[in-house]
Amino acid sequence: MRGIVGALLLARAKPDGMDAFEPTMKDARASFLAALFCLPIFLLLRLGAGPAAVAVDPSRAITADLIAFVCSWAGFALASMPLADAMGRGILWPRFIAAWNWVNLVQYVVMALLSLPELLGMTGMVADALALLGLGYALWLQWFATRIALGLSGPRAAAFVVLDLGLSLFLSGLASKMAIG
Repeated sequence: MRGIVGALLLARAKPDGMDAFEPTMKDARASFLAALFCLPIFLLLRLGAGPAAVAVDPSRAITADLIAFVCSWAGFALASMPLADAMGRGILWPRFIAAWNWVNLVQYVVMALLSLPELLGMTGMVADALALLGLGYALWLQWFATRIALGLSGPRAAAFVVLDLGLSLFLSGLASKMAIG
């Protein structure tokens, strides 16, 4: 509960939301519970992605998506550790990962809400604008939380966002290829 409260404060651009996260490995480990809360939203968004997401074998597509979800979540955590160390912020990495995990839950909820018109079949500029707004907000929130958690400048915090985005895009593309054979 503490992690959700902290993430909601960060989502409103309140740096004191970071007080909810301790710089301990125990807190970092416990925060991976957020992935379980995000999984149904992830599946909803993937299943509602439209004709481009339709695979030859739906069970193969779901399996590939699940593998990509787990690899993306764990992969970013592992890849971000040496990056935090290289920036002299390794000691703060557990707090960062705890915040990142819970902020992901906020991001998923916002993305799902702003994608709702598209998921319900609405097309056009309004649906596209809402989805784009959700993506922009999610990227900003991750950047803001990273900057506060690790005490970094804006460009250095952006490196973590780029790492996460790149890893996610790579694994999503790989899952799509696996889904069609």
